[in-house]
Amino acid sequence: MKYLLATIGLILAGAAATGVTCYVLRSEPTLHAAAATGDVMAWLRTDFHLTDAQFAAIRKLQDSYAPGCEEHCRLIREATKISAALRTAKNGDPVALAAAEQKVQELRAMCATAITVQVRQVAALMSPEDGRRYLALVEPKIAGFDHTAAPNLRLNQP
Repeated sequence: MKYLLATIGLILAGAAATGVTCYVLRSEPTLHAAAATGDVMAWLRTDFHLTDAQFAAIRKLQDSYAPGCEEHCRLIREATKISAALRTAKNGDPVALAAAEQKVQELRAMCATAITVQVRQVAALMSPEDGRRYLALVEPKIAGFDHTAAPNLRLNQP
């Protein structure tokens, strides 16, 4: 029994040491730093193996897209407020409410289309393998975007 417990302890210590060693050797310090600071561009550059030219092109694309995205979000927030006000009004007009809700849906669809185009343009600037991986990671998140503000691409925010 004395050797059994010592053997189990030795095996557990060895497994823990192996796990820590594998983690340290396989982890990318740049990715950890990007996640800690919320720097999505550093994450993008490192995780998707971007060259300087790819990185510059993606940054330029992102910078040109950001103002339009901010405007889409502003319009969606305004339309959502109007719709909410009509929904809570005591003598609300059902036709006006339907029109307001339709407007919100149209604006959301416009935004989703614009974001999808943007994401695909970014992916097209990457290697084919990294582009596919990027799309698989980002495209599913588009439908759930809440439009409370334009995406700021911070990693440490939901």
